[in-house]
Amino acid sequence: MARTLTVAAIQASYGEDLAANIAKTAAFVREAAAKGAQVILPSELFQGPYFCVAQEERWFAEAHPWREHPCVKALSPLAGELGVVLPVSIFEREGPHYFNSVVMADADGSLIGVYRKSHIPDGPGYQEKYYFRPGDTGFRVWATRFGRLGVGICWDQWFPEAARAMTLLGAEALFYPTAIGSEPHDPTLDTAQPWRRAMQGHAVSNVIPVVGGNRTGFEPWPDYPGGGQRFYGSSFISDHRGDLVAELGRDEEGVIVATFDLDFLAAHRAAWGFFRDRRPDLYGSLTEGRPA
Repeated sequence: MARTLTVAAIQASYGEDLAANIAKTAAFVREAAAKGAQVILPSELFQGPYFCVAQEERWFAEAHPWREHPCVKALSPLAGELGVVLPVSIFEREGPHYFNSVVMADADGSLIGVYRKSHIPDGPGYQEKYYFRPGDTGFRVWATRFGRLGVGICWDQWFPEAARAMTLLGAEALFYPTAIGSEPHDPTLDTAQPWRRAMQGHAVSNVIPVVGGNRTGFEPWPDYPGGGQRFYGSSFISDHRGDLVAELGRDEEGVIVATFDLDFLAAHRAAWGFFRDRRPDLYGSLTEGRPA
């Protein structure tokens, strides 16, 4: 019998009420599980508004050690209850250090470990270097109940090396929780389609399904250009050809679900020869991550 994997992405808007944000995400997790999803991806930093639009020290109080984070403590038992895998995006504090992280909850509710975002952006509207250190975990691939999964975080998705490293480490599907939208320095700049196409390219070059989950909605900020940040949604699931098999619009909230044959993908990946023919003698090894 073929090994199959059913994946889902959640797209939603979020406010400053942590408990409400967790409850909203949990409701969408239940909806996705009811549709057969085995791995369900919430968007980046769903614990609250995307606070990196400006540098305000008050937000450091919202970080927690990863095992104690309210999102992890609420959603890992839900993963066990529903028998699903949840990559939970959080603002992590470890001693004096702060990270943008994903905690992987397996289908029994156990916590497999943490991945810390490797690439940290720093520009208008996305001032993450003020809040987060570059990750120190290396790229991670998680051996979950349903398959080997790689997870990058938002800015990681623009770097082909991250996708290739996770696939070299044995990933069978790639997931990218995201928070991206308007650009305050240039209101005419719309990156929604390049955002998708970059990840669709990862799918093609690694012969692997890719799931991108973004937030949506308008988040008001005082003195911010246009009065706040508008997130463009456009969450999607791509197959190994880069074709979109499920997608959401800019303003929709909800879940999308798709199923893949992992045995077919493994054979197809081998047949294409992208890993057989690579030349690490020319550009070095990308396998310095840490399989879980």
